Amino acid sequence: METAAFGRIKRMTPEEAVKLVRDGDWIEYGFGAGYAELLDKALAARKGKLKDVKIRGGLMLAPHLAAVECDPEQESFHYYSDHIGETERKLQKLGLVRFIPLMLREFPGMIRRGDLRTDVAFVPVSKPDENGVCSTGLSPFAWRVIAENARTVIFEINEHYPILFGKEGLNATRLPLSMADAVVEGEHDPVPTRSYRAPSETDLAIARLVMQEIPDGACLGLGVGGVPFAVANMLAESDLKDLGCWTGTISDPFMKLYEAGKLTNLRKNGLDQGLFTWNLCMGTQEMYDWVGAHADLFNPSDLDYVHEPSHIGSNDNYISINGAVQVDLMGQENGETAGTRQLSGIGGQMDFLEGAFRSKGGKGFICLASTHAKKDGTLESNIVPAIAQGSTVSVPRTQIRYVATEYGIARLSGLSVRERAEAMAAIAHPAFREDLLRYAAEKFN
Repeated sequence: METAAFGRIKRMTPEEAVKLVRDGDWIEYGFGAGYAELLDKALAARKGKLKDVKIRGGLMLAPHLAAVECDPEQESFHYYSDHIGETERKLQKLGLVRFIPLMLREFPGMIRRGDLRTDVAFVPVSKPDENGVCSTGLSPFAWRVIAENARTVIFEINEHYPILFGKEGLNATRLPLSMADAVVEGEHDPVPTRSYRAPSETDLAIARLVMQEIPDGACLGLGVGGVPFAVANMLAESDLKDLGCWTGTISDPFMKLYEAGKLTNLRKNGLDQGLFTWNLCMGTQEMYDWVGAHADLFNPSDLDYVHEPSHIGSNDNYISINGAVQVDLMGQENGETAGTRQLSGIGGQMDFLEGAFRSKGGKGFICLASTHAKKDGTLESNIVPAIAQGSTVSVPRTQIRYVATEYGIARLSGLSVRERAEAMAAIAHPAFREDLLRYAAEKFN
């Protein structure tokens, strides 16, 4: 590390830096693979010395959150999540997660207005360049907005993060050392990876239907899960070409599409022509290595930019593909809960559905298996008469245009409530269609 890059910046050990945290503070921990590992461990050591410190994070890939796990009685630390991931689900079972529902595109504005308070920001960054400017690496998130509005900003330099500055003229991923009140360095574990299950036969059946709706030169926003992955694999083997990428989370399928020569971004006709646009990178180590070695291909940027529907919709033929837990006969979607149990979060789903609405030729697909197996082995329909009390309506019926199961695609735009119900029943499992149609006839005259 060039000493000159630091200038007069105050370097601290993690143990010194966490002494800047006060009783009652809100600490921003980050999102996805962006995680201040050394500061977390040092903060855990202050258990019993601090009171009512509130930690906020989301979709954390960190294998452990030391400050949360060390304090099961929540004597010092309380953890709040705005998007439940694998780490949070483990903590949920211990009663250590408090959920904050929000749309990701609203997050920066909530920080600016003070709806989400941030006293201390634990900001994970790359090594600085020769000008003393760090990159937000694999997780731009909303770190610049957070750093601009926090009382105390602590940079933790992670030697494994790639330097990804993105498009010239945008500063979201460029964080100069001068923004930090303290800078921490040290040896880190490898960046946590995320693996994904192989698509099921049902996923493949749904993907084949959705594939028929994707035109040449389409710009893709793929969620994570079996159906988006299956679609990507099929696209890689298809005759389609010059596809584009504008997505919340970039993952291994985009790399595979690029390597297959299908994803060139040349026909992105809105913002960022020729570039992959994304806010988070989560996947295998191979994926991280690819991103780091081809920095000129990418425009990683913050939530304000990537999740803005008018930016998304500036690209023609924008295709958004996401999953769901349930969809009811009116087209309301539950994408995040099982009863009152929080499974994930709405994240950016509404952002990209609206972006597809605004795109010329755009289409937003909600994809789900028609059924799931209960504990006793019997099937239960995922197309339901109405979202049950206690479950969440993640996306209203007015935002849902296309719903796909293995039995077909329901096109809901412009349909009456009764017509929507009939279209939804038609893509339900045959064993449940009669009951669904009976409900529709009784309730939607």
